[in-house]
Amino acid sequence: MADEGWYDEAAGPLVRPYAITRGRIPVGDATLDVASQVMAIAGGQDPVGLAPEHLTILELCQRPLSVAEIAAYVKVPLAVVKVLCGDLIERGDVIVRSPQPAQAPDRALLQAVLNGLTKL
Repeated sequence: MADEGWYDEAAGPLVRPYAITRGRIPVGDATLDVASQVMAIAGGQDPVGLAPEHLTILELCQRPLSVAEIAAYVKVPLAVVKVLCGDLIERGDVIVRSPQPAQAPDRALLQAVLNGLTKL
């Protein structure tokens, strides 16, 4: 197998995360968290200059995927995926939708549920 030289069972991948991101770290972008949905834009820009990980993300994101799912599929840490997705956002290759904040249920409703459960 051609990829066998890039993985060592004891050490893991031989290409370290900082090499994939060229030493960059995720910037404090509040719009990109683990639940953010990333989707590739149809007919995106020319893939010249993109790393293999960028191309994998574009291929995976033909349907919306969360940042956490992308990290699991690409098998790299979340911080690396955030940097790579940031690159793709800047290029205009992907769009990102942040999750909607959930509203806390009404206290009276929670009390009614608790009362109902204790009667069981």
